[in-house]
Amino acid sequence: MQTRKLGTQGLTVSAIGLGCMSLGIADIYSSSVRDDQSAVDLIHRALDLGTTLLDTANVYGDSELKVGKALRGRREQAVLATKFGLTGIAAGRGVSARPEDVRQSAEQSLQRLGVDHIDLYYLHRVDAEVPIEETVGAMADLVRQGKVRYLGLSEAAPSTIRRAHKVHPISALQTEYSLWSREPEDEILPTLRELGIGFVPYSPLGRGFLAGRFSKLEDLADDDWRRNSPRFEGENFAKNLRVLEQIKTIAAEKGCTPSQLALAWVLAQGEDLVPIPGTSSPARLEENLAAAGIRLSREELARIEAAAPQAAIAGARYNVAGTALLNR
Repeated sequence: MQTRKLGTQGLTVSAIGLGCMSLGIADIYSSSVRDDQSAVDLIHRALDLGTTLLDTANVYGDSELKVGKALRGRREQAVLATKFGLTGIAAGRGVSARPEDVRQSAEQSLQRLGVDHIDLYYLHRVDAEVPIEETVGAMADLVRQGKVRYLGLSEAAPSTIRRAHKVHPISALQTEYSLWSREPEDEILPTLRELGIGFVPYSPLGRGFLAGRFSKLEDLADDDWRRNSPRFEGENFAKNLRVLEQIKTIAAEKGCTPSQLALAWVLAQGEDLVPIPGTSSPARLEENLAAAGIRLSREELARIEAAAPQAAIAGARYNVAGTALLNR
């Protein structure tokens, strides 16, 4: 697996990482991993194939526990990333990132993961009631204490990124980015490149949509979170399927799967991007990681651009509640 640098502070990771949300949350996606051994086996397979970046969070059910179990005896092979700040119980706000939350959350994650340091520690969502300088200042204290190596933000606006970066160097920003979520191209990516910050796209397969396995809403389990996503609803879903059909055609001609084409496209957007597709399937894992070896020509990139321009996807990324947690 090729490697890429995130930021300018020395953080080097595999070109494709593994998103570990589905390893611990059984009530988000119906395909979530429910038993420890399956999760451990999946992570071990990812490490065996050259993946180093493992991305989890303190709110992903028992994902941190499973990741920690998988890393026993293999800690040196992984760049371990986790997140804090997103909570459904903090004063009813959904986000809590006060300095005391930073310290407490880090200690709890270290304990669950069973490690003495976190390689990349993200603020999961910006707390509108706490100055970003205070939050990042507390995160920087963790770096000085040796409990964290590098700092990251998730779903932060350009102005917030700039303010945070002045307090302590930010190595990576994590935000949704894919062929059906191209909003970061407007302001986020230019800001990151100006400041020398790496970009970690989450949901690079459009929450599984770009894999081409859903042709109707009924293909999702009744309790699947995506049923409440605007992009999976009604006419939005129908419009997005028309874009997907074009992507599937290009992938077939390329001799790869739609998932691989979508990931190869993300990788082609710059050496400072490291997507973290998640999966609970060993076969899908291998399929996704193989995308690192796919090269797209200028002509192929132009065809993909024509098929899936930024304005082509219908529907908001999140419902009203999820949108309220985004920093703008």
